Amino acid sequence: MTRLHLHLLSDSTGETLENIAKAALAQFDGVETIRHFWPMVRSEGHLERILVEVAQNPGLVLYTLVNSDTRRKLETRCRALGLPAVPALDPVIDALSSLLGQEAKARPGRQHTLDAAYFARVDAIQFTIAHDDGVGWENWEEADILLAGVSRCSKTPTAIYLANRGYKTANIPIVPASPPPALLYALRNPLVVGLTTSADRLVQVRRNRLLSLNQAPETDYVDHEAVQREVAFARRIYADNGWPVIDVTRRSIEETAAAIINLYNERTSSMREGGRT
Repeated sequence: MTRLHLHLLSDSTGETLENIAKAALAQFDGVETIRHFWPMVRSEGHLERILVEVAQNPGLVLYTLVNSDTRRKLETRCRALGLPAVPALDPVIDALSSLLGQEAKARPGRQHTLDAAYFARVDAIQFTIAHDDGVGWENWEEADILLAGVSRCSKTPTAIYLANRGYKTANIPIVPASPPPALLYALRNPLVVGLTTSADRLVQVRRNRLLSLNQAPETDYVDHEAVQREVAFARRIYADNGWPVIDVTRRSIEETAAAIINLYNERTSSMREGGRT
């Protein structure tokens, strides 16, 4: 097991830097990463305190700093310590600057400004939380996306992920013994997507759920044949209504959400094209 001290310095929240580091580290096995996270680095005094810690725990330094004096000081000290210091966003910013013919604005955290997109995202999150698991079906027409699926097929976490991307998302469980409201089949605005998964995976997920709740592990909820019938019932509903279907058996939440967003964008583009003809 290789041990790595990873120092993340940002003049904003550091969320972007954390995601970059996480994505890069996922490509390596057998690494014990000790993260030192330093957000809101906007003064030389703050940087000095951080550099003491860096010297005591040498490793890789990743940073997103826009102030030229702060950057220069960090780079100089890292060179003196013999440590690599990588400006995580510089290659992308340089490429954009060249293509757009503009100098980048040296403003920290500009992506977090409270603009219209930010408030739209907050609105989407509030809507999604209020329309989880079939709740608030009277307002489904206001949704951008509606996810349908049997219990424990990742509807809620996928909906929350989509909400964080700015999509108002509702979801409803498909239960043979309790048909969904008729309104579901008459919706015009939201993209309705059916989520499905293998019965084997569903049984395993449900068993783990029951165990975590200290409930009886042997019920129709986890009976393999009953679960197969449940999945088949849901798929018939998807087919009868012509809804796109995504199998989440081997997909992460992010992959499922990406596929849904592609479907949403294709539908929106098609509707625009139709409006011009």
